[in-house]
Amino acid sequence: MRIRSFIVAYALVLAILLFADRRPGSARQDRYSHVVDLTDGPDRTAAHDSAAESRTRIIAPAALIPGTWAAGQIPPERLIAPLIVMDLNEVKSSPQISLDDIASWESRHGMIPQGAVVAIRRSGALHALPTSGRSTGPLGPFPIACDAAMFLVEARDTIGFAVETPVDFTSDRTLARQLALHGSYVVEGGARFTLLPETGSLIIVAPARNKQPGEAAVRVLAMVR
Repeated sequence: MRIRSFIVAYALVLAILLFADRRPGSARQDRYSHVVDLTDGPDRTAAHDSAAESRTRIIAPAALIPGTWAAGQIPPERLIAPLIVMDLNEVKSSPQISLDDIASWESRHGMIPQGAVVAIRRSGALHALPTSGRSTGPLGPFPIACDAAMFLVEARDTIGFAVETPVDFTSDRTLARQLALHGSYVVEGGARFTLLPETGSLIIVAPARNKQPGEAAVRVLAMVR
C-alpha cells in the first residue's frame, strides 16, 4: 500500500502540473504535449501495475556508500527535474560519453540546465526502430566517462542519470563514491528513450518509499513538450 500511495502522490503531482499547464495565459513554450512512460515492466497499463513490478530500478546513493540517501530518502525536489537526452553512438571507439561529447552537445542545444537528469540512449538512429522496450543484457560499465560525469555533477549540478541497461560500478569505485557523495542517483533499465527530444522534457521519478539501501523498483515518467 505504501508503494501504491507513493505512486498516487506522484500521479497527483503530474495532474496538477498538467492542469496548471492548461490555464489561460500560459506561455506556449511552457506547455507539455504528452507523457512518455520510461518504465520497463510487464503490462504497464494494467490496473494492478506498481513500482514493485517494474524492471526499471533506481541506484540510490546508499547503494554506493552506506549512510547516504536510500531510495525512499531522496528529497522529493530531486525526483522532479528537467530532462536532457544524449545519444551514445555505438560505432564510437569508446562506449562512453566523453567531455568532448558534452561540449559538442552544448554547442548544438545550449548549456545543460542546472539540476537536470541526464538520460543516455543508444543512438539517435534508433528513432526509426520499434520502441516497445529497452535493450537488455549483462551488467555493463557506466556509459559516461568518469571525468565527464563529474563535470556534469559539479559544473551542471546534475542530480541523476538515466540509462537503458543495467550498470556495474565495481570497475569504477571512485565514480560511484563521488556520485553518492553528491547525492546523485542512477535510473537503470529505462525504456522508450527514443521517443524523447534532446531538451525540453520534465522527468518524474517515483521510487518505492522505503529506507532499505541498495537498488529499488521505480516508476519513471517524462512530460514532453
